[in-house]
Amino acid sequence: MTDRITLRVADIIGSALCIASEDGQKIFDKLVPLIRNGKHIVISFDRISIIISLFLNAAIGQLYSTFSEEQIRSQLEVSNLAEDDVEMLKRVVENAKSYYANREGYDKAWKKESGDEE
Repeated sequence: MTDRITLRVADIIGSALCIASEDGQKIFDKLVPLIRNGKHIVISFDRISIIISLFLNAAIGQLYSTFSEEQIRSQLEVSNLAEDDVEMLKRVVENAKSYYANREGYDKAWKKESGDEE
């Protein structure tokens, strides 16, 4: 594919720590228009020392609210991610797919559990 773009997470967030949802949102905001335009994106985690699921939920998990799994899988590639972090990303993706497949049900259950029923 000639429309291949590499996004270096450390350059975008200005840190080696992927721990804030706001930083994950920066990645998400960069990804959405690129995916919509049919680009193939490589997300590079080179020079990243810490990643938590909160960041991955914001950066990648919420893509499943906008795009199909097939579209994400065909256009998105991840590089330089430690083996443990790959496992965490897999869990984030599975949780996101479940959540966005039944968002209303999950939200209703959460409101009931937290006592915040309106």
